[in-house]
Amino acid sequence: MATRAEQVTHAAPVAGDRPLTILFPFVGGLVGGSHISAAMLIESLDRAEFRPLVLIHGDGGAVAEMLTGRGLAFEAGPPALFPMGGNLLMSLPERVRFLKARGVDIVHTNEGRMHVAWGLAARAAGVPMLWHHRGNPGARGLRYLAPWVADRVVSVSRFAAPPAGLVSAAARTTVIHSPFEWRRGQDYSAAAAAARRELGVPADTIVLGFFGHFAARKRPLVFIETVAALRLAMPGRRFVGLMFGAELDSGLEARMRSAIDRLDLGDCVRLMGFRRPIEPWIAACDVNVVTAVDEPFGRTLIEAMLIGTPVVAAASGGNIEAIRDGETGILVERDSPAAFARGIAALLEPGRAAAMARIAADEARKRFSVDAHAEAVECLYRDLVAA
Repeated sequence: MATRAEQVTHAAPVAGDRPLTILFPFVGGLVGGSHISAAMLIESLDRAEFRPLVLIHGDGGAVAEMLTGRGLAFEAGPPALFPMGGNLLMSLPERVRFLKARGVDIVHTNEGRMHVAWGLAARAAGVPMLWHHRGNPGARGLRYLAPWVADRVVSVSRFAAPPAGLVSAAARTTVIHSPFEWRRGQDYSAAAAAARRELGVPADTIVLGFFGHFAARKRPLVFIETVAALRLAMPGRRFVGLMFGAELDSGLEARMRSAIDRLDLGDCVRLMGFRRPIEPWIAACDVNVVTAVDEPFGRTLIEAMLIGTPVVAAASGGNIEAIRDGETGILVERDSPAAFARGIAALLEPGRAAAMARIAADEARKRFSVDAHAEAVECLYRDLVAA
């Protein structure tokens, strides 16, 4: 099936007789939601109007692998452009020359270090800059640098948007939710069944999923305590909690293992590591348990909705914008294992999970499509150049 970039064409590019060149700089390393969302946007841009120039600094790592797997071309950023750990101001002239030599029309940054390194260069070169913010609204760069270097800011949620103030980028901020892929007719039932067979648990086991890197904000310890609370509240049911991710906060995984031992959960909480593709495992779960707090806009929450796995999430951050409580998911008090246990128990009432999953899937397909995201960002590109 043709991609949106192949299907959508315009009579004339915005920049006269050539497409606009959009620079997307990245640092290699762990793949996060920002990289996946940016890759979807790059894939979907109308090539008659926009030519993406993807640049990766460092060794590329998993980011380069992800882009290669999606068939997206990229260049290795010369060390002189961004010395890892070096002086960014010393290398600023090199980045300015790069922007001018390559005819870059817009710089679109998606990561903290790239906001700083290429935001300064874009301002010095007179090139419009779009700062894509996917983090905390209190981030220092968003508060103190974006007002001076960003021509426009895209925030993934109202929660993540910069607050208004004397020095703020709030007036230049547009909220555009992250994009999510949905393939019509995609059936995960066989893959989900295979995943459950790998677990080797009885058929009546309730499978709970935690999807996210092991970081304090994701609250993995709350998930573990939620499983313990469920086991006490529903002694006649079998539960297994699956935790997918890699450690980001040093020492946190050791604390997780200690909690599992202390609560005697060795038979029903499993650390599954970092896996791809993750969709079969989301489909294999009866409930996606989102314990994360102050999450700008969590990807696996929406992915679960699209796949048909019901969600119980903390009433915090962007979760509140993604879920209508009691209709497309259940929102509960943050940091409360007892509240999560009650929410999961309510979801397990006969017929409720399936009905909620159907409504959530229909709404997610309409609200968070790749096409809608790309069209909104393309409008910003046109406004930037016109301005």
